[in-house]
Order: sequence, then C-alpha cells, then structure tokens
Amino acid sequence: MIKDEVLRSFSGKNCLVTGGTGMIGREIAILLANAGAHVRVVSLDKVNIHGSIEHVYGDLTDFEFCKEQTRDMDCVFHVAGIKGSIKVTVENPASFFVPLLMFNTNVLEASRLNKVPKLVYTSSIGAYSASEIFIESEEEDLAPPMDMYPGWAKRMAEMQIQAYRTQYGLENYSVVRPCNVYGPGDNFGEWSMVIPSLIKKAHENDVIEVWGDGSPIRDFIHCRDVANGMIHMVENGVTTPVNLGSGLKTSIKDIATIISKYTNKPLKFNVSRNCGDSKRLMDMSRSTQCGFTPSISLEDGIIETIEWYREHVL
Repeated sequence: MIKDEVLRSFSGKNCLVTGGTGMIGREIAILLANAGAHVRVVSLDKVNIHGSIEHVYGDLTDFEFCKEQTRDMDCVFHVAGIKGSIKVTVENPASFFVPLLMFNTNVLEASRLNKVPKLVYTSSIGAYSASEIFIESEEEDLAPPMDMYPGWAKRMAEMQIQAYRTQYGLENYSVVRPCNVYGPGDNFGEWSMVIPSLIKKAHENDVIEVWGDGSPIRDFIHCRDVANGMIHMVENGVTTPVNLGSGLKTSIKDIATIISKYTNKPLKFNVSRNCGDSKRLMDMSRSTQCGFTPSISLEDGIIETIEWYREHVL
C-alpha cells in the first residue's frame, strides 16, 4: 500500500495519465484525483471514470496532440498501450508494434520538449528475453525480447529514455516493468489474457476449460498494486528500471481453482492445447529495496475482478 505522504505530495499538481481509462490507468487517475491532484486522462475510450477528472478523447499517434496534452504538466504517467495474448500479437504484429512505437515516441518526446518535471513509463515483462526469473540489470539485454513485437516497442521506449539521460542529462524519467496484470477493467474480449479469459469461460459455459495441465508458473499483480507502485517510484525518484510483480509462484491451476470455487463451475484441463513456458517469475529485490510491496492477495484480487465483470460486462 502506498504511503499517505506520497499521495499528498501530488495535491495541487497537474498530472496526465495516458491510457487513463484502461485497467492500470484508471487506478492511477483515481488515486491521484482522490489525493487532490488535477488529473487529465487521454484515451480512445469515451468512458467517464471519475467526476473530478478531465477526460480527453484523442489519438497519441498524433505528435501535435501529444505536445498539447503534456504542456504544463507536473507529472506524466505513460500507460497507454495495446494488451493482448501472445497468440494475437504473433498473428497481428503490426497492430501492436506500430501504434506502440508511435505512442511511446510521441509522448516521451512531447514531455521532453515541454520540460515535464517527472514521468513514469510502463514497460513490460515482455521486454525481457526468455528466462524463468526476470531480474533488472544495468547490462544491455542483447537477446530478443520474449514478446517479440510489443517487447521490441517497449525496449525501444526504454532506450529512448536512456538516450535522454545520456544526451540531455534527464534523470527524472522512471521505468516500471509489470508482470501479468489483472483486475477491474481488464480486457474480457477476444484478446484477453488468462485470468479474464477463465472468468469469461466460467460465466459463459457449464465447465471452465483450461488450456494445458495447469502446471505453468506465473507471477500476477493486481492493477491497483501496479498503480501504487508507479506512483511510489516516480515520487521517490527511482529512475532505474524496476519490476512490479508479486514475486510469488502461482500456477494456472491455482488461478483456475479460485475462479472455479467462486463461480461454482467445474474445471476441465485440455492437455492437447499449448500451455506456454513452464515458469515466469519476477525478482522483486529492487522493488522491495525501493520501499514498495504489493498488498492485494491473489484470491481477493480475482474475486474483485469477477464482481467487476458481473457488474460491467455481463
């Protein structure tokens, strides 16, 4: 949980949240608005998430638009992105790679030109090369990213920030690398990830079909914990890339069991379907050293997500 004094430091500040109607962005925006910040969110969704937040509908692939939105901002939270399963990013690479490149380049450069004092960029676990445990390093990762097209786009944004530090001496841009994020506002459509996909299956079928045997281990973090982590890192001046995860070993079977229990639907494991890499975990040492620890348990987070789905999607 983020400390009250950190939130209070944003009172009266002008804050921009790109992708502010999405799962992570809305949590950041609401936390900041409740702390007394003047918050503007930019997205392509016409959704009103909070009465005191300014909502701007616009396209971040337009550089002039980005310059206009970042002007006079005290802090920018660049969260806008395109979320989808590995299968979809492989089948539709340009739909992920090109907009991400444009979002990132435009928002970061517009913020630099407008001399925004603080910025935090949302990278991804997918920017890492394949491994079982992901650890931040000062050494350049020369292997290709795990999530090929979106991973390269994330890496290039991180490199853009590093170039700013080298050439302009900018030391006020933070980078966070969340793992598998879930929670209220998740994508329950065609491109959904494992938790929203299983929640949707539980409400549309008599049996919850799980691809594979449920053995793969993953690291999951609730979107509100990610929002708290981002606010914490940028306000505390943490500029080295930081992982945001739970650091806990959670199997797909664990996830499915929680959803099965809460929805009263039986599980069926389809071992003929590919279940992905056996293990992906975040090393949380640096995040812990920076003073951040996630606070939402997996079961509580999944139940909250199910309740949100029932209220807003069904």
